[in-house]
Amino acid sequence: MKVFLGADHAGFALKEVLEEALGELGHDAEDLGTHSSESVDYPDFAHRVAEAVLANEGSLGVLVCGSGIGISMAANKHPGIRAALCHEPWSAEMTRRHNDANVLCLGERVIGQGLARATLEAFLTAAFEGGRHARRVGKIAPAGE
Repeated sequence: MKVFLGADHAGFALKEVLEEALGELGHDAEDLGTHSSESVDYPDFAHRVAEAVLANEGSLGVLVCGSGIGISMAANKHPGIRAALCHEPWSAEMTRRHNDANVLCLGERVIGQGLARATLEAFLTAAFEGGRHARRVGKIAPAGE
């Protein structure tokens, strides 16, 4: 599966760990930055990943900042993106199964590397269940769309 990664400076180290994990798991990871721990603005990377996911059907995204909050808010400004902030595997699985989330957001200052990897794996292996959940996901679009 194609997975686009992005992070700001506060999420850089965890993004690097997750990129390596994606390779080990056999996924095609594309790192859209940042590429160092030098201070940058998280919305820039949220927008890059959101646009890449929208342009590549069937792909997923992973975003990391210090808390995961800001980067998830920025990604969710894109119609069609359902970015979910998760810090443990159960939520990551459920957001794929019930919300058809297409971007996983993590906070490097909140979650350890081992738990982050387990959360990523849960996100990647779960599938959208459709059915009643599809109706609900359809209602997420902003008013007027």
